Formats: sequence, C-alpha cells, structure tokens
Amino acid sequence: MEKAKLERINELARKQKVAPLSPEEKEEQRQLREEYILEFRASMRGILDNTVIERPDGTREQLKKNNQ
Repeated sequence: MEKAKLERINELARKQKVAPLSPEEKEEQRQLREEYILEFRASMRGILDNTVIERPDGTREQLKKNNQ
C-alpha cells in the first residue's frame, strides 16, 4: 500500500479520536481499511505459501492450506 494511503488511514484515526468524522470521511476510512486488509492478507498468504517446516529427522514439508 502506498505510504500516502497509510498516512491518510492514520490521520483519519487520529481525527476520529477528537471529533466525529463526516460521512464522506467515514466512507473513505472504510475503503482505505478494506484495501489495507486485502493487501495484508495477500502478503501473509505469500509468506505462508513459502513457509517450510523442517522436521527433526531433516525432512522438509510445505505448509498445507487449511480450508476452514
């Protein structure tokens, strides 16, 4: 996510602590947070897809997807 968008998320969060956000700001905050979460999940999935478990006997096993 772009640095400017992260800064805007934080700016809106700080503003929300001192005063209510306008409906437009709330919608902007919701959209930015949704985008952030989607990118975070994609990044985490990439990390987990490349994670390997090494057993004590030296064998290596790729993590398997849990479909729950």
